[in-house]
Amino acid sequence: MVKAIIIKETGGPEVMSYETVDLGDPGPGEVRVKHAAVGLNYIDVYHRSGLYPVQPPLVLGLEGAGTVEALGEGVTQFKEGDRVAYANPPLGAYSQARNMPWHRLVKLPDSIDFQTGAAMMLQGMTVEYLIRRTFRVETGQTVLFHAAAGGVGLIACQWLKKLGATVIGTAGSPEKMALAKAHGADHMINYREENFVERVKELTGGKGVPVVYDGVGKDTWEGSLDCLSPRGLLVNFGNASGGISQFNPGTLAAKGSLYLTRPTLMTYTASREDLVESATALFDVVTSGAVKIEVNQTYPLAEAVQAHRDLEGRKTTGSTVFLP
Repeated sequence: MVKAIIIKETGGPEVMSYETVDLGDPGPGEVRVKHAAVGLNYIDVYHRSGLYPVQPPLVLGLEGAGTVEALGEGVTQFKEGDRVAYANPPLGAYSQARNMPWHRLVKLPDSIDFQTGAAMMLQGMTVEYLIRRTFRVETGQTVLFHAAAGGVGLIACQWLKKLGATVIGTAGSPEKMALAKAHGADHMINYREENFVERVKELTGGKGVPVVYDGVGKDTWEGSLDCLSPRGLLVNFGNASGGISQFNPGTLAAKGSLYLTRPTLMTYTASREDLVESATALFDVVTSGAVKIEVNQTYPLAEAVQAHRDLEGRKTTGSTVFLP
């Protein structure tokens, strides 16, 4: 028996409850992981609210780090005591322990502690595919990254600087702007006080940028398109302000033969090979010191309701982890 956060219906943070659940032995091809830390991510909100369809009752969460406790039949790739981390389906990370398919786990380097591991996998591999595969950022390019002081944003600012890019970021307060600049953003725009489209055009001499990374969604959608140079790419990878309900492809033509993609980490790490390659690239930039993971909030797992309220209220910065 273990403690876990359960939802029995979708809705607001109040639908989550901290309960005891039965955890059986790992099945064939599975590994039981005892969590030392569990990651909090905005996709958890999408699952809890029903924006991304799920079938309750279920345990939330896609990211965790801990120790292998038991092996199911046929698993030879791991051994008991191995340090592991993951950021993949199936859901179930909001728990003290869980069973996980072995091929969705990666070994966590000894130099990376469990809290960092749980804080970095989903957000860090998201940054990896965004800037290395969705649009391969090259030295000298200028990019716009919304919500630059969030967990994904702070990792992106650092990694983009390592690649030699100029980073324009947006945030909603002077404190968040300063935080993003301290992590590598060259220019910050307070979207609550400034017109970010006008500022981007000003900073780029009217040219715009070749790529916009937008995890905000509804509130920034139109403006993001207007920040792009002709044939630029809008990477809409999240919906923190709500989903985009209507889209006319003709808009892309009118604004300069633009491109649009809606990628997901799950697609970019669907194969074992892609998962390991993405995680390895992330581990390399973290262990080298080029990217530092900021765990700026920790909550007991039992306080998941408050954690979700703080996340949705944009009261958090950097990464957040639960301590089971």
